[in-house]
Parts: sequence; structure tokens; C-alpha cells
Amino acid sequence: MTEQRARLLLPFSLLIAILAVSTASIFIRFAQTGGAPSLVIAALRLTFATLLLAPLALTRHRAELQSLTRKQLTLGVISGLFLAVHFATWISSLEYTSVASSVVFVSTGPLWVALLSPMLLNEKLTRAAIVGLGLAILGGAVIGLSDACVIQNGLQCPELGQILQERAMPSRTDVLVARTVWGNFLALAGAWAVTGYLIIGRKLRAGMSLVPYIFLVYGMAAAALIVIMLAAGQSPFGYAPATYGWIFLLAAVPQLIGHSTYNWLLKRLSATLVAVTTLAEPIGSAFLAYIVLDEIPKASVAVGGLTILAGIYLVARQPRDTTQP
Repeated sequence: MTEQRARLLLPFSLLIAILAVSTASIFIRFAQTGGAPSLVIAALRLTFATLLLAPLALTRHRAELQSLTRKQLTLGVISGLFLAVHFATWISSLEYTSVASSVVFVSTGPLWVALLSPMLLNEKLTRAAIVGLGLAILGGAVIGLSDACVIQNGLQCPELGQILQERAMPSRTDVLVARTVWGNFLALAGAWAVTGYLIIGRKLRAGMSLVPYIFLVYGMAAAALIVIMLAAGQSPFGYAPATYGWIFLLAAVPQLIGHSTYNWLLKRLSATLVAVTTLAEPIGSAFLAYIVLDEIPKASVAVGGLTILAGIYLVARQPRDTTQP
């Protein structure tokens, strides 16, 4: 594919990536209905994705895989570990803290990418891009808080209010505070992990083809998640065929199409822009939930979504790095 043709495909590719990744929440919902725990879903998602990639990677890209340097292999393994940690910590955070808090903390990923990119990738941010970054994170926070808050005679957050009320009970204060702090930390760790995943991906993709890179990274993430799943005492066996079908779709669409398109874009767009674009996932998820599950999104989701889109537009306006082949 020529560079000129690739650039023409960038907006379309961004849209495809957002829509594909947005299907994840739908497929996860159906897989959870079938009784599969979140860690099992994450482990099988990456395992299925790796197995689907294997025939292509081991035939057409065998020579490139065999010629990878020790540095490339090491960075690829680390990137896969970051991806595994992202899934494991963020999913686990939902067991300890509110959905709102978890989403707000994990949505700070683009902020850490933007802070580290100038030092690690030599990617400079314009003033407009910094404003756009702030808008996108604010929009993500609005969508996250929409799960816990409603606008009725002012802003009311019954879920958060209940948590604060329970914390006020002396006998439970220490336990609840500790659980919430731990959950928030896990969500923040998820944001840090996805930051490492994107920054290493941006660096590695400059010298690696897409298929060898994602095969290495997804494979390492799958292995790590399997270890985490087994350590948690969970089994990948014994679920209904339909449950495995939903997880297979989770691997095929949001992982192989969505994440892989983001990794393709990392060779042509800044890590910050790709990270900010991932915040559009709730917009696509809300649209698909309306179509598939007949769930009408809240007004706050629309407001947050428009804010995210405005932020993405501002970040996308910064000059692109044209040094990548």
C-alpha cells in the first residue's frame, strides 16, 4: 500500500477502529450472561485472536518473525504484558470501586501518553492539541459519571452518595475506603498499562509489519492472562457453546479488527492521537447498544460524546509525523 493511499484511508480507518472496538461491550455483555467471568473472557479473547492470526503470521510472515532482533522481541513481549495488565487491572477494578470512578481513572490513559510522548517518542503537542486532550478526557469523565449521576433538581449521584454514607459508618469505614482506593488504583494502573502498550507500539511499528507485531503482542498478552486467570482459580472450560461464540466474536471484531487497526494507525499517527481516539469507544458502544439492546443513551452520554469528538478533532489538527515509512 502506497503512503498516499494509506493517508487517504486514515479517517476511514479511525472510524472502523472505533466502531469495531465499540462492539466489545455488547459481546462481553452476552458472554457474561452465559456465566463466563471477566478474566476468562479477557484470556480467551486474546487466545482466540492469537490462534486466528497464527496461520497468516507463521506462513506469510515467518521470515520476518525469525529475523526479529532481541530488542524487538523484548519490547514486543513487554507491550503484550502491558496489554494483559490493562485488561486484568481494569476489569478487576470494577469489583472494588464504582463504575464511574473506574471509567474516570482508566480514561486518563491519553493524558499519560501525551505527557510521555515528548520524552520517549519526540512527539510535540500544539496548544490546540492540549486543549483537545483536556476536552476528550472531560468527555470521558462525563460519560463515566452518567452511570452514577442523574440531573434531577440539580446533579444527584445516588451511587456515590450511598458509598459516602456507608463510609460514614465507623465499623465499615476502613474496609470501604481501602476497597475503593484499591479499585481506583487498579483502574489507574489500567490507564498506565495501556499507555505503555501504545508508546511501545508506536516505537516498534516503525520497524515491524503489522501482523508480526500484533501476533507477538497478542500472544504474549494471551499467555499472561491465562496465568492470571488460573492464579485466580478460574477455568476456561464448561461454558455453553453460545458463550464461546460471543468470545470468538470478541476476538474477531474488537480485537483483530479494532485493536489491530489502532496498531496499524500507530505507524502513521501520533500515539497521543490514537490514545485520544480510543475515548470515542463509549460513543460507538452507546449507538450499538441502542441498535442491538434497545438501550436509549442518556443525555449526558450525548454531551460527553460531543465533547470527546471536539477533543479528537483538535488533537487531529496537529501536524502529523511524516517521517514514518
